Amino acid sequence: MQMDKKLVEEMIRMAKNQMKYSYAPYSGFKVGAVLLTDDGEFYTGCNIENAAYTPTICAERNAFFKAVGEGHRKFRAICIVGGKDGAMTGYTAPCGVCRQVMMEFCDPDMFNIILTAGDGSYKIYTLKELLPLGFGPDDLR
Repeated sequence: MQMDKKLVEEMIRMAKNQMKYSYAPYSGFKVGAVLLTDDGEFYTGCNIENAAYTPTICAERNAFFKAVGEGHRKFRAICIVGGKDGAMTGYTAPCGVCRQVMMEFCDPDMFNIILTAGDGSYKIYTLKELLPLGFGPDDLR
């Protein structure tokens, strides 16, 4: 699915802004994300670490859970940025758990994942490209 360049740039700006809210005292790796619903609303998220590690939540899931908690169930795209001490360098891809959460709510062929590097470049992948044999709700029908 093609994405409008202005929309992508706006999502990148919003995700970068979200990094400042990250709570990453252990790894120092700050991540920001912005999720776009099918009806055009944005939900932001940042990573929040915990000393016990397991309760840590990624920026992507943070954004998804906010949106789902407000009744949204269909999504078009997510933009993810990250870097050590908040300084973006390379692309920050979603972890496996976040990809699985995306699989629960998104069409793997249509959902766009925008990854942005520190130099301003970005790449757009479909969920299917990042999770080619994903297990989702259709597998349980």
